[in-house]
Amino acid sequence: QVQLVESGGGLVQPGGSLRLSCAASRNIGSFNFMAWFRQVPGKERELVASITRSNTTNYANSVKGRFTISRDIAKDTVYLQMISLRPEDTAVYYCNAATASWSMYWGQGTQVTVSS
Repeated sequence: QVQLVESGGGLVQPGGSLRLSCAASRNIGSFNFMAWFRQVPGKERELVASITRSNTTNYANSVKGRFTISRDIAKDTVYLQMISLRPEDTAVYYCNAATASWSMYWGQGTQVTVSS
């Protein structure tokens, strides 16, 4: 079992920045990948950004150039740095992990609200 705990969400004005953190309960260095998804009511959960074991990153077109995913293996934590936030970025953001055996885990989610 892997527990994922997100933090860092909140209310921010358009154009502002936030950094989300996802702390894992075990060593993330062996995970096949970790990712951030987001979901708004009535819509499907969508992939925002992912990072593989070899540090290859991938981003949704809507966040390219504004969001950066990174990981700190020593802290077993993955981050999502978000800048130039827009109202349409408002969502619950979820951390996701796939272990070396391809077991999938989700965090409980953290709310991000972009509003003036």
